[in-house]
Amino acid sequence: MDFTKLFSLEGRVAVVTGGSRGIGEMIAEGFIAAGCARVYVTARKVSVVEETAERLGPKCIALPGDISTMAGMEALAADLAAREAKIDILVNNAGAAWGAEFDEFPEAGWDKVMDLNVKTPFFLTQKLHGLLKAAATDHPAKVINIASIDGLRPNPWETYSYQASKSALIHLTRRMAARLIKDNIVASCICPGAFPSEMNKAAARNPEASAKGIPSRRVGTIEDMAGGAIYLASRAGDYVVGTPLPIDGGIVNGWVPDNAVDPSGGH
Repeated sequence: MDFTKLFSLEGRVAVVTGGSRGIGEMIAEGFIAAGCARVYVTARKVSVVEETAERLGPKCIALPGDISTMAGMEALAADLAAREAKIDILVNNAGAAWGAEFDEFPEAGWDKVMDLNVKTPFFLTQKLHGLLKAAATDHPAKVINIASIDGLRPNPWETYSYQASKSALIHLTRRMAARLIKDNIVASCICPGAFPSEMNKAAARNPEASAKGIPSRRVGTIEDMAGGAIYLASRAGDYVVGTPLPIDGGIVNGWVPDNAVDPSGGH
């Protein structure tokens, strides 16, 4: 074993949904630095996806689209199949959140969040199954679902469908992993804590305040998220099957002061 290549992604092809900003962009940038030949990023806003791809360089390719619908997923899968004979890594990162008081929480807040956070990772993986199997020869292909620490324990905010969806995604990952390992495809799951993003505005706008509720006393950085994703995507993570990995500075398993404000706010 050449341990200098343990975390290398040299020559691999990756797809990162919700890859135009936040955690998705952090992962895409990390994959490129680790040696990926091409990293496809997808999101709904065309200009934002294209700006991200330009910023990350020629190895990052923009594929704008709406994968909240079956038609959008099918279009993305067809586009990728026209470009690539195989896909080594799929990161299901696209997600949504919704907050409202219990008595006013709308059905739309369930449908939008559950569809994008749970249904899309399953069906997009299904539609890319052939390309993932094609890559799973010399090394396992990887599926990494991005859940949240809110799927591991409740937070005090009234984000009912978000917390339920992330818990569902963690368990779905375990079920998918049990099936996909038969095809030499390893599925696992990252559960982010407080990272600055469009979804976690508190960590983005006031990281010092968010840090007060984190045992590590800081919010997450690109190195933290990229490091975890590279670990799971590389040879180093080949034996990590179906496992949820909290990257949260100790929130789930650590001590948090009683008077601290919950810092997670979704990933």
